Amino acid sequence: MLDIVWKKYFSEKMNKLSAKNFLHSAAVLIIPVAAQNLITTAINSLDVIMLGRVGEKVISGASLGNQVYFNMSLFLFGVTSGASVLIAQYWGRKNMQAIATIFGIAIKIGLLISGIFTLAALVFPARIMAVFTRDEEVIEEGVKYLRYVCFAYPFTAFNLIYLNTMRSMERVRIATLAYLCSFFINLAANTVLIFGYLGCPPLGIIGAALGTVIARASESLVVIIYDRRINDVMKFKWSFLTIKNSLLFRDFWKYSSPVIANELLWGLGLSTITGILGHLGRAAVAANAVTQVARQLSMIIAFGVSVAATIEIGKKIGAGDIEGARDYGRKYAFLSVITGFLGALVILIARPIVLNFMVLSDQAAVYLSKMMLVLSYFVIGQSINTTFIVGIFRAGGDTRFGFFFDLIFMWGIAITGGWIAAFIFQAPVMVVYMVLMSDEVLKMPVAYARYRSFKWLKNITRE
Repeated sequence: MLDIVWKKYFSEKMNKLSAKNFLHSAAVLIIPVAAQNLITTAINSLDVIMLGRVGEKVISGASLGNQVYFNMSLFLFGVTSGASVLIAQYWGRKNMQAIATIFGIAIKIGLLISGIFTLAALVFPARIMAVFTRDEEVIEEGVKYLRYVCFAYPFTAFNLIYLNTMRSMERVRIATLAYLCSFFINLAANTVLIFGYLGCPPLGIIGAALGTVIARASESLVVIIYDRRINDVMKFKWSFLTIKNSLLFRDFWKYSSPVIANELLWGLGLSTITGILGHLGRAAVAANAVTQVARQLSMIIAFGVSVAATIEIGKKIGAGDIEGARDYGRKYAFLSVITGFLGALVILIARPIVLNFMVLSDQAAVYLSKMMLVLSYFVIGQSINTTFIVGIFRAGGDTRFGFFFDLIFMWGIAITGGWIAAFIFQAPVMVVYMVLMSDEVLKMPVAYARYRSFKWLKNITRE
């Protein structure tokens, strides 16, 4: 009897210790990553927020113009996510040569992608804007924005890939510092250039674009200083770009290409949603632009959880601790539910504040108020699904599931349904918006079933 009691007591103590260790290791990653997401979202949102004091036409132009950056970031996120899957597992094995090879491949591809998007925004800005709206005034503002902001794209590509590589090796603080410097420089530059201070003429939307370029360049400077002076795990070398390893290159594309396809499908879906709403009037565009900023802010911790899940679970799989990977998968799944409800609470708290701050037409304000209510339940589903698909599944090398997931639910149900509601039935804007936002709720039971099957759990490293 005493033996049974002792075993039960010992088991409870070990479970508490295990939970405590998990929460500590998770917090070490989640808090800095969440801070980075907050700062990055703030940087990406500064133009829309500060131009909100200028007018609705300018907000719409910057918001739709930023779709180019958004779509480029999807390519880059696909590249870095595929690289992170491999790097996290090789980090568990402490195979630095393999990590250097993957690092070099990712940088080459990222710079190529950013170059293509820079050229497109510079040469075809009006055609790009016309995809998203028919409003000539909004197109004119968006063209001004794109012709300057596109020079920030190469800086963004290098920074993102470098910092995500460091993050996969559990070096997370440098990204916080780099993004924090970038934010304050962007805030200062935007204030001076948009509104015209310190002897500078007010440049409006062009000032916002120039502020972004200055901020991203300063971010690169911080990264370079860190790499040369502080980095103690792997300093970047341009020779990484010339390393040849056909097996690792094949592995990189095997796990990156489904992620890139998934991110593009998802991103194109969001752009399509923006396009559908863009054809329902300027008020709908402006309200959606503000709502998307609120969505990003509400998902900050959830994205931190998904990144931490990728690193921790991938590291355990690479080290051969399959049971530990299962255990961490279960714990991160539980955390995703908590962060989802926290995100919904953020939306509901922010709603009256945002409505009082933004300068919008009466119709846009009505749309914004209702859209934020819809968003409050949408982010619960997005938090859970993001942790499963972007975090847990990808950590185990299951990078294909997300593509088919979004193809069915986002495109097959939400976007198709929203398009039919908007252009066939000519339903009210809010009915269209609710249909367009339905996919994350519908995904949840399927994502959970996939998680319970453990088909996602694989060791993908080579000896």
